[in-house]
Amino acid sequence: MEREAGPKVKKAAADQQLEPADYEALARFRYAVRRYLAFTEKGAKSVGLTSQQHQALLAIKAHTLKGDMTIGDLAAQLLIKHHSAVELFGRLEKAGYARRSSDLVDRRKVLIGLTDAGEAVLAALSAKNLQELRLIAPAFTGLIGQVEKLEGR
Repeated sequence: MEREAGPKVKKAAADQQLEPADYEALARFRYAVRRYLAFTEKGAKSVGLTSQQHQALLAIKAHTLKGDMTIGDLAAQLLIKHHSAVELFGRLEKAGYARRSSDLVDRRKVLIGLTDAGEAVLAALSAKNLQELRLIAPAFTGLIGQVEKLEGR
C-alpha cells in the first residue's frame, strides 16, 4: 500500500518543481554521506565499538575541549534520551574508555570525560576517518555547489 504525502509535503512539492538534475544531486549526496558513514561504522566495529559508542567518544572529546560535560550534554549531542545516554556511557565506562567525576564546585554534578584508552582509540579512528573524508571531500564540494545553484532558481 502506497502512503499518500501529507499536506506539508504536497505544499513543498507545489512550491518548487524539481528537475532530473535535482534528483541526481540528492542521490549523489546521500550516497556520499552513506559511504562515509559506512566507512566510520566499519572502523568502529574493527575496534569493538558500535557506531553510537564511537559517536559518543567523539562528542565527549569535542565538548570537553571547551568545557565540562554531563550525561545530559551527551544526550543532547547524540539526540537521544537521557536514560539512553546513561546506558551508553555506562558501557563505555565499563570498557575503560570513559570516566566520571564530581564537579569540584558542585559535588552533586557528575562530569564525564575520556580515559587514556578512550583518547587512544578515538585518535586512531579519527585519523582514519579524516583521511577518508579528505578523499570524498571533492564530491561533497561539488554537490554543495549544485545545491547552491538550485537556491538561485
